Amino acid sequence: MGDKNYDCLKIENQICFPLYVCAKEIVRRYKPFLDDLDLTYTQYIAMMVLWDVRKTNVKELGEKLFLDSGTLTPLLKKLESKGYIERKRSESDERNLIVSITDTGLSLRDRALSVPAEMGRCVSLKEKDAKQLYTLLYKVLDIISE
Repeated sequence: MGDKNYDCLKIENQICFPLYVCAKEIVRRYKPFLDDLDLTYTQYIAMMVLWDVRKTNVKELGEKLFLDSGTLTPLLKKLESKGYIERKRSESDERNLIVSITDTGLSLRDRALSVPAEMGRCVSLKEKDAKQLYTLLYKVLDIISE
């Protein structure tokens, strides 16, 4: 109780705890908006990358999303079964699996346009605070990714 030697083990002294809870709660708040799109949060972030780049290989997609192939493979299979993406082996290197967005997947982007604004209303941080948080989180990601 009063032993300062154990202060480092108190939950209120952990950076990881509020990060964990915030991440969990933000993903939970995405759910109703993503349910309308028939996407999970992880599928949504994969689609955001594909809406932007249109075509990439699985390795690059995993690196961009910080996901391993054990998580990415079933996610991509599900997106493919919904008709949003296609997966094909590269003709130049069969070890390379290419992921491409389909026209159906691209059309989903229009329906997703409201999601960021809806989430902005859920979280309602001032723009300055949001930018500062974004910068700090990416700084942490850079450090732990080295």
